[in-house]
Formats: sequence, structure tokens, C-alpha cells
Amino acid sequence: MKKVVRLYPECKDNLWGGVALREKYGKKTDKDPVGESWELSFHKDGPTKIADGRTLQEAVTKKELGANCDGFPFFPMLIKFIDAKQDLSVQVHPSDDYALAHENSFGKTEMWYVVEAEPGAGLYVGFKRSVTKEEYEQAIANGTLTELLNFYEVKAGDCYFIPSGTIHAIGAGCLISEIQQNSNLTYRVYDYGRKDKNGNLRELHVEKALKVTSLEKYENRALGIQRSFGELIGASKYFTTTKIELDGSALIPMDKNTFKCVSVVEGQGQIGDEAFAAGDSFFLPADDDNVFVFGHGTLIVAEVRKYYVGIDLGGTFIKGGIVDDLGNIVYQDKAPTESEGGADKVAENIAALAKKLMTAVGLTSGDVVGLGMGVPGMIDSKAGTVIYSNNLEWEDFAIGAKVGELTGLPVKIANDANVAALGEVKFGVAKAYDNAILLTLGTGVGGGIVVDGKLVEGNRSAGAELGHSVIVMGGEQCTCGRKGCLEAYASATALIRDTKRAMLLHPDSKMWEIGSIDDVTGKTAFDYKDTDVYAQEVVDGYLRGLACGIVNFANVFRPEVVILGGGVCAQGDNLVKPLQAMLDEEIFAGAMGPQVKIVIAELGNSAGILGAAALLLDGVDGAEKTEQPTPIETPAAEEKAEDGKFLAALRLVVKSRKISMMELQRKLEIGYVAAGKLIDKMEEMGYISTSPNKVLLTKADFEKLYGSLDE
Repeated sequence: MKKVVRLYPECKDNLWGGVALREKYGKKTDKDPVGESWELSFHKDGPTKIADGRTLQEAVTKKELGANCDGFPFFPMLIKFIDAKQDLSVQVHPSDDYALAHENSFGKTEMWYVVEAEPGAGLYVGFKRSVTKEEYEQAIANGTLTELLNFYEVKAGDCYFIPSGTIHAIGAGCLISEIQQNSNLTYRVYDYGRKDKNGNLRELHVEKALKVTSLEKYENRALGIQRSFGELIGASKYFTTTKIELDGSALIPMDKNTFKCVSVVEGQGQIGDEAFAAGDSFFLPADDDNVFVFGHGTLIVAEVRKYYVGIDLGGTFIKGGIVDDLGNIVYQDKAPTESEGGADKVAENIAALAKKLMTAVGLTSGDVVGLGMGVPGMIDSKAGTVIYSNNLEWEDFAIGAKVGELTGLPVKIANDANVAALGEVKFGVAKAYDNAILLTLGTGVGGGIVVDGKLVEGNRSAGAELGHSVIVMGGEQCTCGRKGCLEAYASATALIRDTKRAMLLHPDSKMWEIGSIDDVTGKTAFDYKDTDVYAQEVVDGYLRGLACGIVNFANVFRPEVVILGGGVCAQGDNLVKPLQAMLDEEIFAGAMGPQVKIVIAELGNSAGILGAAALLLDGVDGAEKTEQPTPIETPAAEEKAEDGKFLAALRLVVKSRKISMMELQRKLEIGYVAAGKLIDKMEEMGYISTSPNKVLLTKADFEKLYGSLDE
């Protein structure tokens, strides 16, 4: 498939529609009026086509959709332009839970971007205030429902995010781009007494709407979050939308995790090798090749991203962020730890921060994969328990279960040093490697080990205490009680200790130029090493101790890379180059063996948040490892096994007396589209009815036609 594929939408002649989509936005259709153009659709009610006449669904492969689409039983989104010449009905869409239980369908979350609006035109979205079910029902009966609703007078560029359960209506004079969950399920609540083409009053679904509508006050929140290539205007597990204001040229970054759909709402120019004008839409297959756009105008880019909550729990502050599957921190904040209030209080603060983060990005608990957390101390990550944390004064606290209970999210925890290592391997300086060791050089020496893309946590997930491996028998006293540990030689604390010793032993040292012995820091010896022999001795001793530990770890774990983090790493090449030379010389088998590179960590204070999020990934590179070039289901593939699949599906339906698309997908191991086609065929043959759902073919008739039900 080309890098940029022009889309040819299915148009709809909704009775409330206008002519702008055809006359102004270039939609090629004989329909009149034109209420909607389905720009990106795999839905059977209006599939999008491409230039050769095939539907996009027939042409695209699983690889071109991207790994993030794998978890859905159906294509996750549907994108439309909507031209409202008249008011649309007041309506509501159910949640997935309700729709699956009662409609054998999925619910619908959506967002609107206003392309243009006549003066005074607007949108009804949600209630002005929280209402009771009785107030809601009475307003429907009295025809006064719109008096309870927010009316937003709109202009081009306004955005509204509409979660399932939010009552809403598009007002006359609005032309919008709608990005929605792939569903056509709507409960119409109020329709101004309009009649359909046959002169009948349009059906209302009041009883169902009363069951699914959120009665809480609605407040629209503009995200105002800047991404690398534009402004984030909407986020959910089904779609993420970004607005690009194009003035000259721009780059749309691509990756293998998701396709992108670009809709032009204003302007003209060129995307890849395709010219564009307002109203055009393009499909960009999942790939690592970025796409350039040139011209002037406004573009709306839709894609499928995964989101995670990453928590870095410290003694003073809890830092957290919403992280996407590429390792971008979409939004971050922090809150006081308040450990003096007890473990439950800290868990409550973590949960409150997580909810605040999700709200800021417009996400619900159903939109995020889960919450990952780095915790100081000895951690049983499988049980989600802090065995012991000196920093927090905790013993045997099941923090994973507690935070999960408070947030409704799956929770994974690990030692904070392990989490930092995972962050660097997944999203940082070592993302090209599967085998790595991280050493953090601070007050102590922490460490994390990643082998074959997974954290090495060991017995009860206690992690690796690399800083407490002995490099000098009977050497310097360590805080752990032993002598000669790496931490006693390679920590910033040890470096400061040795610097002070050298100064006290040598009053003529130039290092005294700093003033007082109390002014010594971890950089003092490095600052004077080129002009003071005593400073050079301190640095050389520090490097030898650190190198000894690195060589030992390289020989045992055979990493591809050793990552150094912490304040000492500000020395850059003054640290890395001599360490690399010592490692190359002393590693087992020298140049004949596998080579190990020493690098400086690049994530800094973000490593904890990003590593925590990475706990929820499949290993440390789940997207790469789940990518398969298998094509999605196409008619040609279905025809080869059509008879067998159809008979198997019909047998399931007749035996169970239920019409369940989800059950067909699960039992027959087929996709959403294939299951839908099998159900359509059953209905065409008179075996079932989907409105209402009913199995018409009896077991006896099945056996007359096809043989035993038990085959």
C-alpha cells in the first residue's frame, strides 16, 4: 500500500442534511441532501473505498493497521463529516457494557471538531446541572428537554468530547468532523416531531435512553496539550486526535503501532504525493517512514494509541504521568507523599493523582491499560506487595491491591531502580537493546538488570542489589553492614568522602580553592583533576572501583549495554571514556568476546514514570514483538472457507438459540467483520432475525437441511 492513500467516502442522505459536503467540500455523490460523509469506515453500513474501487477494509493488512489495533475485536474508529442544515435529534449512546449486554453491539464515545458554523449555531452537550431521572423523564414528556441541556454557541475550531452516556445534539448551521468509536448505535430521545421519508414519526428510544444517560453536570474541557506535531484535542482507547495548523510545511511522525487518518478541514496543499483541499481524507499505513505535508490549512489526524499511568513513588513526592505506547509523557503532575499519614494515606494520594492525570487528558479508567508504579525498597512485584521499605517505613503492605481498589485499574509494581532500568531500555538510551544493566550513582549505588527484554527480579521479586556486591575484601565500610561493597567505592557519597580525605591529607591541594571542606561535592575532584595531582588520584580511584563492578556485571550477565545514571554522570566523557577503555581491556575474552557499550542514561527524572508505565507492556518491546504481517480478513480469504465457517456458525446459533457476534468470534476464532457477514447471511436466508434478535431456524429443520447438530 502507498504511504498516503486517498479515501473515497460513503455519503448519507439524512433528512436533516444540506448541500455543503457536495458543493463546497467536493463529495462526489448524487444524494440530496447530504448529511454525512463516512471518511474512514469499516462499518457495513458505509465502508470507505480507495482509488481502485476496493474498500479500504479489503485492501489493508493487519501490519498496515498497526499493532495497537490487535486488541480490538473490530476496527476501532469511524470518522465522518456531518452537515446539519436542520437540528439533529437529541440523542445518547450507551456504554460498551450496556450495549454488549442488551444490543449485541458496542457503545459509542465520540468527539466533534467544528469545521464551520453559521452565526448563532450551536451544540447541545450534557446537562447544565445534575438532574434526577424523574426530571429527565418529565422534560422528555413535556418537550422541554433542551431547557435542561448546555447550549454552546460555536465557531470553527471548537472541540467537544462526548463520552458514552452524554446526551447531545448537533444544531442547525453546524458542519463538523466527528471522530467516534466504530458503532452506529443511537438512542433517540427527542426529535422535534419530525417524520421520515414515508411520513411516519421517527422512532424514539426513551426507555433505553433513561437507563444509559449520565445525569451529572457536564463540563467541556479543552485539553490544550501540545504534542510533537500538533495539539492533542481528543484521547480515548478508540481514537487519539491531533490538530495540525499548517503554515508552510510539517512532518507527521509515523510508527508501526498505528495507522493515521488525516482529514483536511480547511486549506489546501500536498501530503506525500497527493494534493489536498478542504474535505479530503487520507489513510497513512502504520510504518516508520514519516510523512511530510506542505501548504496552508488545518488538518485533523486520528490514530490509535495506548495509554498508561506511570507512578514514581518517592519519600517526599509522588510523581505521575500519562504515558503513551511510544514513551511520550502526555501529561504529568505530582502530589505530596505524606508517608507520615500511614500507608493507606499514601495509597489514597496515589489514586487521587492517577485520577487527576486521567481527567486532565480526558481519559477514563476504561481508556488506560493500567497503572505501573516504581516503589523504593524490597518489592514482591508478583504479589504487588512492599515487603520492606526503609524510606517509607512500610512492611508487608499490599499497595498494588489497595491502589487498584481505589482506581479501578490493573496495577503492577516493582523496585524503583528496576523501573528506571526498564524505562531506559524501553524508551530511553538503550531502546535498541534487549540486554542491559543500569547503575544509578547517587547517595548509594542502585541497579537494575534487563535480560532478553525482561526485568530480572529474582526470589520474591526482590531485585538485584548490584551496589552491594563486594569488590574489595575487607575494604571500606558499607551502609549495609558489610565491607568492600561497590557502593562504598562508586557512589557519589564515596566520591565525596575520598575527595575530603585527599584535601585533609594534602593542605596544598588546589581543591581547597572551593573554600571549606563542607563545600565539597561529587564534582569537586573532576573539576580539578587536570590541574591537581591529588584530585586526579581521587578520580582514578573512583573510576577503578566503578570499572571493577561494571566488568564483573558484564562477565556475569553479558549485557549489550551498561547504562549509568545519577548526578555523577554529568561528567559525560570524563566518566564514560576511561570506563569504556577499562571495560574493553578487562572483560572476559577481550575483543574476541561480545562487546559491551557504556552509555549515560537520558531519561533523567522521567525514567521512573516511563519505566513504571513500561511494566504494563509485553516485555520491554511489546509492539515490535507482536507485529505480524498477516492480512486482515478479506472477502477472498473468507470465500475459501465460506461453507465450513457458515455451517459452524449456524450450528452454534441454532444450538444456543442466541445471536452473539462476540461468541462467534471467540468460538470460530474469526474477526468482527467475518462474524458480521455470517450473521448477515443467516438473516438473508431467513434463519434468524436481528430486529428483534431471534433464531427462526429450529433444531429439527437444521438437521433436515445440514445433518446432526452435534458434529
